[in-house]
Amino acid sequence: MVNRGRVCLLFRSSLFYFIMKKTIRLCYRKIIDATATTAWDKLVFDSSYTEFLMQSQLYNPDKRLTGFAEMINNDSRAEQLHFLVSTSVTGYLQQLNGVVPDILNNQGRHFLTFKQFRFEIINSNIKNKQLHQVAINFFSDPMIWHNTIDNYLLLSATGSKLNDEEVLTHLLQLKPFLSIYSIKESVG
Repeated sequence: MVNRGRVCLLFRSSLFYFIMKKTIRLCYRKIIDATATTAWDKLVFDSSYTEFLMQSQLYNPDKRLTGFAEMINNDSRAEQLHFLVSTSVTGYLQQLNGVVPDILNNQGRHFLTFKQFRFEIINSNIKNKQLHQVAINFFSDPMIWHNTIDNYLLLSATGSKLNDEEVLTHLLQLKPFLSIYSIKESVG
């Protein structure tokens, strides 16, 4: 299955082939909750819950409401909690040095880089830490999508030429919570 289109033009008895190049960005949605097992995940979980407890007081001063969804239903400004709580995890995100966690190529190496992310609170409760659940959506830097082989994407970083004829590639298996976020086609 080749995912590259070829455009053929006949111009003054000459045949020209143009190869359509697809540049994609991937999105990996990492969900962190009370079942976190890695040290980094636990730190993000604890820090975001502590920050949620502090920031939620703005929208629930009398502590009458316990759940995140209740707070939003009571005061739509509570949607700002996503942003307000995200500040507690930015330091942990910097520790990743721009590399998306959990996503490995078929050789077991991290390779997917990011500059953009979006933090969101999925659920939380001021009286039950076990109900706290957050997601971090990592948006990859642009990658060239060369082909799809079974459930693997054959990718290369933009500008990753080894020489004029070869490109360094990564084979990435599709997995839950990983999707193509955007695609751009160009003649290359």
